[in-house]
Formats: sequence, C-alpha cells, structure tokens
Amino acid sequence: MNEFRLQGKDPATKARAGEITTAHGVIRTPIFMPVGTAAAMKGIFHRDVKEEARAQIILAKTNHLYLRPGMEILERAGGVHRFSTWEGPMLTDSGGFQVFSLAACRKLKEEGCHFRSHIDGSKHLFTPESVIDTERTIGADIMMAFDECPPGDAPREYAAKSLALTERWLDRCFDRYRQTAPKYGHYQSLFPIVQGCTYPDLRARAAENVLQYDADGYAIGGLAVGEPTEVMYEMIEVVNAILPEDRPRYLMGVGTPANILEGIERGVDMFDCVMPTRNGRNGQLFTWEGTINIRNKKWEDDFSPIDPEGTAFVDTLYSKAYLHHLTVCQEMLAAQIASLHNIAFYLRLVGEARRRILAGDFKVWKDRAVAKLSRRL
Repeated sequence: MNEFRLQGKDPATKARAGEITTAHGVIRTPIFMPVGTAAAMKGIFHRDVKEEARAQIILAKTNHLYLRPGMEILERAGGVHRFSTWEGPMLTDSGGFQVFSLAACRKLKEEGCHFRSHIDGSKHLFTPESVIDTERTIGADIMMAFDECPPGDAPREYAAKSLALTERWLDRCFDRYRQTAPKYGHYQSLFPIVQGCTYPDLRARAAENVLQYDADGYAIGGLAVGEPTEVMYEMIEVVNAILPEDRPRYLMGVGTPANILEGIERGVDMFDCVMPTRNGRNGQLFTWEGTINIRNKKWEDDFSPIDPEGTAFVDTLYSKAYLHHLTVCQEMLAAQIASLHNIAFYLRLVGEARRRILAGDFKVWKDRAVAKLSRRL
C-alpha cells in the first residue's frame, strides 16, 4: 500500500508534516501537486517541473486522457508514467469535477453520467466501474473515486440528493477497485471524496460514511466552487475533525497561496490547483510579498529579477521588465516563464510550511505570510 507516516504536528494548530511512500517515490507533506491535465504542465518540460520547481507528485485528468489519447494507446505504452516519462508519483482525478464544469452537456443518472466530448461532441458514459477501469489503465499511484460535484450555492435538497448518489457510486467504485488489479506491477490507492456542499451536517455524514472503506487517504471535494472562503474553511474543519489522523487528507482544487496555508493550518496534507499555471499564462505572478500583474506598465522598466528569492532558474535569470515585454507581445515564452515561476513558488510555499511545522513555529509564520501573500503589488 501507499503508506503515510506522520512526522510532526504544530503545537498551536492542526497542521501536520508527514511522508507518503509510493512505488514511484516518497511525497513529503504538506505538498502541492501541479496539474498536468493531459499528463503535461502546459509549456513546461517535466525536467523543469522536477528539478527547478521541485515537484514531488503531479496530477493528470482522467476524462481528458480517456478522450485523448485514449485507453488503448495508454495501455500499449505501459501506462501514463512510461507514456509521459514522468518518473515520480502521480494522481488521477476521476473526472467528476470536469463533468460538473461541463454542466450544459451532461446528464446524471443512477448508472452514471452521460456527457459529450469537449473535443468533437461525441457521446460518452462514465460509470463508477468504467472510471475505475480507466484509472487502472492510466496507472497513477493514487486514483480518485467518481463523484458528483454540486455547485457551491446548491440548495440543501439538491445537495442531499447529490451526496446520496455520490455515496452509492462510491460503493460501486470500491467494489470494482477490489475486483481489479493494477496493470503495470505497482500498487494503486483509491481515495474516496467527501462531498456535502456547504451544509455541515451533510459534510459530517459524508466524512463518517467514507471511514468504512479504510482507505489509504481521503479527499475533500466540492469546495472553491463559488461558496464564500470562510464557509470553505468551516467545511474543512468539520470534515477533518472526523477523518482519521493516520491517513493523508487531500483538499481538491484549492487554491490561492493564502488558501493553501489556511488549509494546512486546518490539517490538510495535499493540494492541487490550476491557478499557478492558468494565472501565470495571464501574467499573474505569486511571490512572498504579494501578487504581481506583470502586464502593468509599472513593470516595463523594472530591471530587477522576477523573484530574487526564487529557486527556479527563471526567477533570477530574467527581469520583470523583460517578462513584461514578452507578456504584452504575447510571446509564448512569457507563459512558460511565469508558469514555472508560479509552480516553483507554490512548492516553496508548502516546503516552508513543512519546515515551520517541524520547527514548531508554523502559526506565527503563517499569520505573517498570509498578510503579505494577499497583497497586490
């Protein structure tokens, strides 16, 4: 199994540091997982994601890989690790959130979810069983269960119905998981996802329900989908009070640097988000002092390094003025530089959080950091 070992707790908060051991390497938590939708971070070499950003695990999206290149190609390649040449741990989400975001072209039924391809409009059906089969073929170290992700402002009646469906699907996911074996000789975990929208009693019920599976880890889904930030933090607290301490907890799709530190304070171990790359492609840079919109004219003659404290080569090699120039010219290199800087920053953020947890001064450091991270420069 993918084993989780707790290595330290912060005395003033719920923050924890640990290690997850997988067949493809060790993941030191808390950790951020860059999102490689099609098994690649847009515009960045795997080498740079590993050596410059120092990513320990990356995420790929099941529904995208299912549509392209398709399961036959991935199986013939020997799974996603060999296909993409990423040698470290990988996680695949189940496609539930992507299906949620395609609400206009999906239909939910008891058997599963009918949806249309965003590529060519072709019709497809995802069931709990077919998603597990697909994730087995992809071959990531950690697989996510298939769920429905309701919007953040869903009425209670809808949220309750949605959760009941997710829980029935979860049973089917684990049945299929136990009936099947990994295809490429390495162990794969299956994490259930706790839903329940913004209703504390539904969240608590969902968290209690997933305990029956004695899973290698647990995910909190359906947050950062339109609900107020404070409500998101409250839901994390409700769920983490119930989830076991000796398993990793994964907050899906979150978030800003401040969101991540707030999640760590509440006992979350794993995070993913498209924000570092998507926002980077639009000219937003994350730094310890706050966020920079590199498109702004104020940077056109700032010849200082992009980030003097940065660990990626782009941070000290290029100036803000040069990156501003590339961005306003819509030069492809601008997106590559900003994306690599942001991923490296997110990994530094969680790395420093881990160091502070083990040193016992996380809370003081985190409060100071959040105040600065939220500024616009």
